[in-house]
Amino acid sequence: MTKRKNRSYTDEFRRETVALIPEQGYNVSKATEPLGVTDKLLYNW
Repeated sequence: MTKRKNRSYTDEFRRETVALIPEQGYNVSKATEPLGVTDKLLYNW
């Protein structure tokens, strides 16, 4: 079994990702899918 490495994201990436929801009218799933992050991770931000 391969050990997964934790990814780290910059504060700017987090802010921009979260901003997609109200600015673009995206739902959480639509905002996270192309970026390769999970819904749960976005909720934690």
